[in-house]
Amino acid sequence: MPDLPPTRILIVDDHPLVRESLTTLIQQQPELLVCGEAGTQDEAMAAIDASSPDLAIVDISLSRGSGLDLVKDIRARHPDLAVLVLSMHEESIYAERVVRAGARGYVMKKESTKKVIEAIRHVMNGELYLSPDIMTSLAKKFVAGRPPTSTLPVDDLSDRELEVFRLLGQSHETREIAHSLDVSIKTIQTYCARIKDKLRIRTGTELLREAIQWTESGAR
Repeated sequence: MPDLPPTRILIVDDHPLVRESLTTLIQQQPELLVCGEAGTQDEAMAAIDASSPDLAIVDISLSRGSGLDLVKDIRARHPDLAVLVLSMHEESIYAERVVRAGARGYVMKKESTKKVIEAIRHVMNGELYLSPDIMTSLAKKFVAGRPPTSTLPVDDLSDRELEVFRLLGQSHETREIAHSLDVSIKTIQTYCARIKDKLRIRTGTELLREAIQWTESGAR
């Protein structure tokens, strides 16, 4: 019986050292092969077209564009391509969002290398890979047929509003956020107004303070 070809993996992360570390880890597995790397949303879509990977490992935070938007683009343009999100951000905040966007798994960067490889194998076997707590939470929502009352105010934010809130919490200015997300400053100002309304915040100063406190709390 001939050997099966290795699983071809594309790594999308805006930090070269992270990409290098992941590549080293993955290449140690005989059934896995890194076929490309990308640091931005546009680079990732071009790399997918060029290298035809079986799996894309995507970070939520990219210097240009959004990891969540990238997952949605991949789902729309390459529905058969599996996506695993590997991120520093808390799973409780982002896991359900990335699954809705089309990803098949979520693993945090603080996890062991064994967990990362385990996540890759689960996803490539057609399984959903999330922590037991998040799986239980999603199962309860499915059984109930509707989401339970949110315990986190940011859960009411849309994906793009949460992205803006996170970037504000990292002390990025409006102009920088607009450039990063490739939208106008006016659009970012509109998102900020919506965030203030949803979080019941009155001023821009209070919004910035809340975003920084949320980020520093570890929810980033």
